Amino acid sequence: MYDIIIIGGGPAGLTAAIYGARAGKKVLLLEGNQYGGQIIKTNDVENYPGLEHTTGSDYAFTLLSQAKSFGAECVQKAVTGVEIIGDGSVKKVLTDSESYEAKTVIIATGSKNKPLGLKGEVEWIGKGVSYCATCDGMFYRGQDVAIATGGRNSLEDALFLSNYCNKVYVIHRADVYPGDEELFESMKKKENVEFILHSKVSSLGGDDELKSVVVEDVKTKESREINVSGLFITIGHEPDSVKFKNVVDIDNQGYILSGEDCLGKVPGVFVAGDCRQKKVRQLTTAASDGTVAALAAVEYLK
Repeated sequence: MYDIIIIGGGPAGLTAAIYGARAGKKVLLLEGNQYGGQIIKTNDVENYPGLEHTTGSDYAFTLLSQAKSFGAECVQKAVTGVEIIGDGSVKKVLTDSESYEAKTVIIATGSKNKPLGLKGEVEWIGKGVSYCATCDGMFYRGQDVAIATGGRNSLEDALFLSNYCNKVYVIHRADVYPGDEELFESMKKKENVEFILHSKVSSLGGDDELKSVVVEDVKTKESREINVSGLFITIGHEPDSVKFKNVVDIDNQGYILSGEDCLGKVPGVFVAGDCRQKKVRQLTTAASDGTVAALAAVEYLK
């Protein structure tokens, strides 16, 4: 019987493991893939307070080592679901091969960026391809970049990039941004921003790193190649949460509903990190969620 089982070994889950184990609780962290989550794909991390520079993989390894040093047990197994036993005081966490029981559970499964699905996209992550303008935009200061956009957050990302980059090509499948007309019109007035509407990125070019993108008009099927140093893909995220819908409430985009206290609808079940419905998803907010969820679990155990 564990005091706390944490599902997900990204920054939120590992931070929760650190806080739970330091509080003297018996903690198990289950991760189906690589420890560290999406951050391990980031070559340069410069916006985490107190760390002038590190790599995503080094940051993740440090978190994992720190969690283990305080006594957290970390196991690489994919979780398939959570069941509530009896009066709810026991939670059973299911995997493909076995199950584990705990008094509290923290769901920190994160979310993954929706990819364009193009050849070279995965290989050039960190070498010209990025899914986070706020995280990586500074590395393209003074350079030409493109951004494949979705909704309002994408426009805000494009605005952020326009403050640092020489030229920003904003690629959007539709003609307008419904509900964001004011920001859209304001952005069109910026001299270093060029909108390429009713279009999509159809292919990527480069060698050891990204050098260009080919943009196709979805109406006319005409294409043009644009030389850029970076492509930011901001077409949305896919949270890993459906398997937990029996113990948490989920919005229409798949994000888990909770307050800033990270509490779910079932007593003793908490949520942390990018799988939680929230506006900002950064390393700092993931660590914050992990802290809050772990301390809430400790308080619940009392």
